[in-house]
Amino acid sequence: MLSYQHDYHAGNHADVLKHSVLALLIRALQRKPTPLRIIDSHAGSGIYDLGSQMAQHGREFETGAALVMRARRAPESVRPYLDVLKELNPDGTLRHYPGSPELAARLLREQDQLELFELHPQAAAALRARYARNAQVHVHRRDGFEGLAAAVPPQERRGIALIDPAFEQKDDFGRVAELVAACRKRWANGVYMIWYPLIRHAGPDRLIEALRKMTIPRTLRVEVEVAPHSDGLRGSGLVIANIPFQVDKEIRELVPWLSQELAQSADGTHGLHWL
Repeated sequence: MLSYQHDYHAGNHADVLKHSVLALLIRALQRKPTPLRIIDSHAGSGIYDLGSQMAQHGREFETGAALVMRARRAPESVRPYLDVLKELNPDGTLRHYPGSPELAARLLREQDQLELFELHPQAAAALRARYARNAQVHVHRRDGFEGLAAAVPPQERRGIALIDPAFEQKDDFGRVAELVAACRKRWANGVYMIWYPLIRHAGPDRLIEALRKMTIPRTLRVEVEVAPHSDGLRGSGLVIANIPFQVDKEIRELVPWLSQELAQSADGTHGLHWL
């Protein structure tokens, strides 16, 4: 469970989908002045040095964030995410990648809060070091499945829960479904964003079916498949429950563009469906 290190995969196509949509959700909730809390169940290290040995091992960012940074005619819907990338890499060369904690931290208003859960000791230490002086960011070295369940409802009553484990354990798909069901009993109006890998495994389908049966209002399923014939990670998907008003329209602009930019073969696909 503690063997996974996202440094090897930072900035890949899955990160681009997850983080560009997360940025849209944050900005949508910030259209109202009332405070919100963003809760990240599996936070990782916060920020990634793409020159590190781990990131250079597979250089997955080259077929992910680097393509988005170089793209011409980017749609307005990718701007909140792209602006953070450019803030971190002002000379236009992608050297650092913002994980979900760094992305969210840079988008916070002064009235907002960020709650981070991370069990891996090195990643948790990196988070604590980076955000030690930021009173809006709260770091917990704790299992995200337990931590998120204990953290809801937040005192702000408004916010987003990002649920994105590594899915290294076979039962993680079932645990995610159980976590969402448990959290909704205490925080029914929270926005839940669940990331899942597109792999040749029955787990994603079981997860989607379990979420469908919950009949959560305004639940959108998004998938981008960049390498349909791969035996590994073909792409990734998101289920966004209680999606804020109008954000589905922005996502419908964003996802086809991402699919086109990130496709590793001519038959890359994408899909958007209400559950």
